Amino acid sequence: MESPVRNTLVAPTTLAVLLGCITIGVSAADRPSSFEIQVVDQVTGRGVPLVELRTVNDIRHYTDSAGRVAFDEPGLIHRRVFFHVSSHGYEFPKDEFGYRGTRLQITPGGKATLKIKRLNIAERIYRVTGAGVYRDSQLLGHRTPTGQPVLNGKVFGSDSVVTALFRNRIYWFWGDTNRPSYPLGNFHVPGACSRRPGDGGLDPETGVDLEYFVDSAGQDGFAKPTARLPGKGPTWINGLVTLRDENRQERLFGMYIKIKPPLTVYQRGLIEFDDEKREWKKVAEFDLKAPLFPFGHPFKHVEDGVEYVHFGDPFPLVRVRASIKKLQDLSNYQAYTCLVAGSRKMSQDVERVRGKLKWGWKPDTVPYTPRLQARLIKQGHIKPTEGLFQLHDGDGKAILVHRGSVCWNDFRRKWIMIGVQQYGSSFLGEVWYAESDRVVGPWTDARKIVTHRKYSFYNPKQHPFFDKHGGRVVFFEGTYATTFSGNDQPTPRYNYNQVMYKLDLSHPELRLPDRQPSTDNQ
Repeated sequence: MESPVRNTLVAPTTLAVLLGCITIGVSAADRPSSFEIQVVDQVTGRGVPLVELRTVNDIRHYTDSAGRVAFDEPGLIHRRVFFHVSSHGYEFPKDEFGYRGTRLQITPGGKATLKIKRLNIAERIYRVTGAGVYRDSQLLGHRTPTGQPVLNGKVFGSDSVVTALFRNRIYWFWGDTNRPSYPLGNFHVPGACSRRPGDGGLDPETGVDLEYFVDSAGQDGFAKPTARLPGKGPTWINGLVTLRDENRQERLFGMYIKIKPPLTVYQRGLIEFDDEKREWKKVAEFDLKAPLFPFGHPFKHVEDGVEYVHFGDPFPLVRVRASIKKLQDLSNYQAYTCLVAGSRKMSQDVERVRGKLKWGWKPDTVPYTPRLQARLIKQGHIKPTEGLFQLHDGDGKAILVHRGSVCWNDFRRKWIMIGVQQYGSSFLGEVWYAESDRVVGPWTDARKIVTHRKYSFYNPKQHPFFDKHGGRVVFFEGTYATTFSGNDQPTPRYNYNQVMYKLDLSHPELRLPDRQPSTDNQ
């Protein structure tokens, strides 16, 4: 059968429309200006990212990193439109019928500002990675703080971040990363660097100008794999630490693992970063059965005149002397524990002196973790009040910390921990703050600083190089993802990306009790 268009006389304009060559009424010049909606923190006045504005017919918009939405829905211009307003850790007032939202008169080029109450102690300030970070602001004609506000390194989404200061710049590396052109992306560690605040970098309250390491030849500008190490499956890295060699030159090291389905680690080792090639090189492969190895988010700390690298995720209870030679030899590593020296994963023998637990740094011994402590308590080998981890909320309920990071804070004159809770009101979306006088703990009271409704925010990472006002203001980010959450409705653009928070440690709710540890055996 012949096409109904063939052999038929049709006006040129009509034919062009039928063939998709001309689109009537949607050119930039003909379109009406968008209506701007900005959602701001009612206390600080700062735009709030990740706020959902939902119409009665379920059209959903999410504010960008400046808290803006460019609303341009055909049929709703010059009309009053109701928007449900919601966001993790924030609350919009109810109307007379109990709906948390408001009606707005939509006009071309108009603007409305909505004030929202922050329930979180921490303040959400921007998205670090992914596409459309300042999408709506750009559509509305606003200036944006970052050099690549809508697509940087062709990155759509990235898993957890690790960072290091190296040669006076900040180096950033992520896990598995998505791209625009295909569902499978970079599984071998994309990376970037940025300038430090005060040295050409942005104020951390404003944003991060990431300079991705891109593979312009092979991937058309997509963030390049920096750790394509031998072996099948993805490469993940962590445990980044900068050390000086015998010539006082800085060198950057990290720990890598190779993964096979489903999520099995089949290889582990040490890597070093080649700054000229922007690639990681394998230095050593570690015995998978070794009880101690570099991991997590390390820092350097001097104890009794000796500088150590402490490793933790979050609690820094593994250490090694801060030298390149020592770092490469696992026999030099120590764990702070009450287990007898030489204990392995399922060990249960604790060490006591005159009835009290004997804590100390021990080689060739598994790290002491919240999960290990929970098992020892359940089996009756130690009492709850003897453990290093005694984190409780304001109601006395125990908090099991999954992952996070610990840093020294000059403002509090304490070690501070920011970590994500496991089995909280969301499975991996509740972030807590705690502090300790000693690097090894114990850790007692905690306060929730970020919450999520059926969404994950895992692997929170502090950035001490961003601290402001003598450490009173700190910054941390985490991975916002549906992974492990049970939520099958990913947030457009935000899902599987890094979101930055600001935490003011002078907040009255962070005044934790200055109590003496209940463990008298430290």
